[in-house]
Amino acid sequence: MRRYFLAGNWKMHKTRAEAKELASSIVRGLGETSNRVMVAPPFTALADVKSVLTGTPVLLGAQNMSSEESGAHTGEVSVTMLEDCGVDVVIIGHSERRIIYGETDELVNRKVRLALKHGMEVILCVGETIEQRDTGNAERVVIGQVTAGFEGIESESLGKITLAYEPVWAIGTGKTATPQDADAIHAVIRKTLSSLYSPAAADGMIIQYGGSVKPGNVKELMAMENIDGALVGGASLETDSFLSIALFDKE
Repeated sequence: MRRYFLAGNWKMHKTRAEAKELASSIVRGLGETSNRVMVAPPFTALADVKSVLTGTPVLLGAQNMSSEESGAHTGEVSVTMLEDCGVDVVIIGHSERRIIYGETDELVNRKVRLALKHGMEVILCVGETIEQRDTGNAERVVIGQVTAGFEGIESESLGKITLAYEPVWAIGTGKTATPQDADAIHAVIRKTLSSLYSPAAADGMIIQYGGSVKPGNVKELMAMENIDGALVGGASLETDSFLSIALFDKE
């Protein structure tokens, strides 16, 4: 049975002190849960948040990383720097990185392979724009992103990868795909993974939904057959709202 994975992406929010306070509050309120839980503060707060999370079940995530291990890459943060901060999981290919900063499928794949090389877990994000959905190309776009994202990745590494379907039009807009629409794309992703690897491998993959996930809609979304967790944005910035999501219990 697939284990739910609820991850908070704090984006460009929280100073070091604020991030440490939020992480401490989440740890205090989490208690016992069978779900996997992660928080991804900004780079500047990674080490501070790690000091809070050490010895707890909460994973430390990074929101991005360079496609290069080191060198003259002004403004970039390397995988070894993330390792040095104690990062467990790195988010790669988020829609804001793809759309705003022009990250290509090829670049995303390079980052995924580099993270895996260093033994780090990955949340690989895929999703279509509203224009692509309105023209009937949502499935084609997502299949292409998944296929490109897994290029050159052996089946032995699949356990280190979580997929996150995040329709671009639902990121930070308050709009959410209906649970049925979200599950339909999740099923397409699982079918694509089945063709790339095997039905058994695809069945074991964790696929999160991301896109204005809130305490009020998490239960309905998680009730879908192919949705195994959430990549949470705005609702992860407050303790109560994130805990309501992180402590979700299907029963």
